[in-house]
Amino acid sequence: MAFVLVTAACQQSHKGIVDVRQYNQPVKVACVGNSITFGAGIEHRDSLSYPAQLQRMLGENWEVQNFGVSARTLMSSGDLPYIQEPDYQSALDFDPDVVLIKLGTNDTKPHNWQHSSSFKEDYKKLIASFQALPSQPIVVLLKAVPAFPERWGISDSTIVHGLNPMVEELAQELHLPCIDLYTPMMGRDTLFPDQIHPNAEGAGIMAHTIYEALTGRTVE
Repeated sequence: MAFVLVTAACQQSHKGIVDVRQYNQPVKVACVGNSITFGAGIEHRDSLSYPAQLQRMLGENWEVQNFGVSARTLMSSGDLPYIQEPDYQSALDFDPDVVLIKLGTNDTKPHNWQHSSSFKEDYKKLIASFQALPSQPIVVLLKAVPAFPERWGISDSTIVHGLNPMVEELAQELHLPCIDLYTPMMGRDTLFPDQIHPNAEGAGIMAHTIYEALTGRTVE
């Protein structure tokens, strides 16, 4: 399997993270995350969430599944931990070849972020649970998209100065690929109708960014 080390800027090499030629069957991609992965607020989310759009871009040699659950946290000390959800077990049972993890936005709410000292350790446990699968998947960390500027306790300042640096540090420590979804969405507040969740166009930008990082190709 192809493997790309994260750089200091949380970017990928032009070669891409995954070499599809090394697989004898469609590459199985598990999209793990919260409401942004789920596609909350997007009409026809089954076809317009970022995982659904990513599937169309990648084509028949890939199988992308959406395991996003709204309002969930990465930290087990959070109010609604992802690891307690059936979708988490479903993601494990999927035995993926690639895991895209986009969690942490809900962790930045003040009542959750007070436990931020345990964020990286809980993230490591989540990563290890996927790495222990028979498929030995490539685990890819996704930096959070912006908030414009905040809502429901979710603050862009905490994302910029707290959450995303931790995600990048963890990727570097564990030598995992990391995709920066924050920078492509900067200044695009019109694509976030409720200030937190991207609309279908925003989800498309996320999918484009992930596609290019995974394949090393630009979207046609």
